[in-house]
Parts: sequence; structure tokens; C-alpha cells
Amino acid sequence: MLNIKRLSVEEADTLVTGAEIKSRELNIPMCIAVTDESGHLLAFRRMDGGKITSISIAIDKAFTAATARKPTHIYNQLCVSGQPTFGIHITNNGHFSIIGGGFPVTEGGTIVAGIGISSGTAQEDIIVAEAALAYFYQQSGYTP
Repeated sequence: MLNIKRLSVEEADTLVTGAEIKSRELNIPMCIAVTDESGHLLAFRRMDGGKITSISIAIDKAFTAATARKPTHIYNQLCVSGQPTFGIHITNNGHFSIIGGGFPVTEGGTIVAGIGISSGTAQEDIIVAEAALAYFYQQSGYTP
């Protein structure tokens, strides 16, 4: 029998709140997705003005970060022609994202969720995701 660590919906909402705070500070309305450790959606928010096209992108970033266990921008650097991981972006029925803005969420070194942010540039999405994680750890008392 496996014991699996997983975020509660309330904890997922804490990540969303952290992302919203930073998004408002940057004046960029974002789409924010949080998945469980298996990549299944736990929470989603499209802020007023968040891009319609960013809905699925945010969800895919969260899915990738949780299931592939690395930030999505790492795969962007690895998924280039001639590299062994080239083509990974078309796996998982096209849901594997190599665009920056997706991060795994860990607790004590264990992946418990993924967060994906979309609507800004990839760098802005990364900034918001990192702020959401910092807010989450501050509020929850968990350690990465």
C-alpha cells in the first residue's frame, strides 16, 4: 500500500491566492492552475482579463510540472533539435508543456502538486509562479 502526499483544495487555493497577489502587483491578469501530484486539476482561476488561450496552457504547465517533476522552462532548454528529449513537447496527447511558468510543488522533497501560470511572457509567468510558491510556503509552514 502506498501513502501519497497530496495538497488539499484549501492548500491549492493558497497557491492561487499567492499567484493572484503577484499578478496584481505586476498588473498582468493570469490564468492559474494547480494540479495534484498526478496532474489532475485541483484549482483553477482565470483572473478578469486573463487570456482565453492561456486556460489550457496554464493547466498543461501544472500537469507537466507535477508529472515530469521539473519546472517547465527546464524542458524548453532540453527540447531542441539534436537533443535526446527533442519531441517531448508532443507527448501526453500534446499536454506536455515546455513553456516557462510551471513548477512542481514539494513538501519535504516530495512532489505534492504542480502549479501553472499563463497570460504573461514566459518570464512573467515564472515570476508569478515563484511568488505563488513563496507565499504558499510562508502561509503553510511546509518546507520544500
